[in-house]
Amino acid sequence: MTPESAALAAPAPRLAAGQRRAQLLRLGTEIFSARPFDAVSIDEVARRAGIAKGLLYHYFPSKRDFYVAVIGAAAHELREVTRPETGVAAEDRLRHGLEAYLGFVEHRAQGFRTLMQGGIGSDPEVREIVDSMRALFVGRVAAGMGVEEAPPLLRAALRGWIGMVEAASLDWLENRDLSREALAGLLTLSLGSLVEHATTPRDA
Repeated sequence: MTPESAALAAPAPRLAAGQRRAQLLRLGTEIFSARPFDAVSIDEVARRAGIAKGLLYHYFPSKRDFYVAVIGAAAHELREVTRPETGVAAEDRLRHGLEAYLGFVEHRAQGFRTLMQGGIGSDPEVREIVDSMRALFVGRVAAGMGVEEAPPLLRAALRGWIGMVEAASLDWLENRDLSREALAGLLTLSLGSLVEHATTPRDA
């Protein structure tokens, strides 16, 4: 046996528990961003990770648990990279936050697609992860406006805007025919129009 063939035959080095879990979550992000939940098998995940299926079940008791963990990891990363900067003027928070959001979309496209286009239907745990992320973003935008608790019309406007940001970002990833700056400008202008409409006093 040549040294080269011996190296190929040797088992891959073991990873620490945290490293292995992180590896599996990265792999799950890649797989679930390309195919829906029902089209993915645990056997495939284990094979691509180079581990026995039993080891995968050691970290995630079921395919659903694995999927929920992948969604949770993507949501956590998005929340962290868009965390408002301290010491930034209020008028700059939205711009910085939007730039960070679009940076995540552009450079972590697989994670964003997995988060937004999950194929597990109305699973309550997945829905809770995504809804809590959206509520956090609504709260951050409202806080940037100096609003502690948004009244109903403003709350509806902000939630609708978050939905627009998500849909426009997915369109951007799919078509790639719009510059990042143009998309950011569109989203900023649309928020301004919505907020103006939601906060303008009207006769009863």
